[in-house]
Order: sequence, then structure tokens, then C-alpha cells
Amino acid sequence: MSTLPACPQCNSEYTYEDGAMLVCPECAHEWSPSAEAASGEEARVIKDSVGNVLQDGDTVSVIKDLKVKGSSLVVKVGTKVKGIRLVDGDHDIDCKIDGIGAMKLKSEFVRKV
Repeated sequence: MSTLPACPQCNSEYTYEDGAMLVCPECAHEWSPSAEAASGEEARVIKDSVGNVLQDGDTVSVIKDLKVKGSSLVVKVGTKVKGIRLVDGDHDIDCKIDGIGAMKLKSEFVRKV
């Protein structure tokens, strides 16, 4: 039985070594075993304005009036946003706000409820 790790892309257990790299024969993904160990330690933590750790599905409250780019709408202070989704990028949060629709918010302008 192989002691090599499963493919990080397709989770195939049939990985093999090719020199210093690991290769998956099913999806042709190649990666370095040392890079895999380093990437496991870099779990991104997103915090709100007061330092609480945010997770997918949390409910947050807006702490500042936010103008909606491209329209005359404003997200008012105290607006509660339910079921947030954390994403990578400049705007950390994907959400739906009643009366406005889908939006991206920065975590620095919300507080966990």
C-alpha cells in the first residue's frame, strides 16, 4: 500500500513520485510534497471589526453606512446580514441584503451578532 498522500485536486489515491514531484495519473495534477505541508499551515482567518473570527453562515451587523457602488442605495448602520459566505479577495464576504440583493462586503465594516 502506498504511503503517498492523495491528490489535493481530485483526491485520487493513485499518486506516484516523479523525481521530486508527486503526480496524479487521473487528473495529471503535479505538486511538491513540501509545498503541500506548507499550504496546510496557512489557514486564512477572517475577523470582523472587533476581532471576532467569522465563519460561513454567521449573522453579522453593518457598523457604518455603506454606499452601494453604481446606485443611489445605502446600506444603513445596524443592517443585519444572515448566512454570510467567506471568500478570498479584497471583499471578504458574499451575502444577500434584503432590499438590495447580492453584495460583497469587507469584514472591517461588519460585527458578528
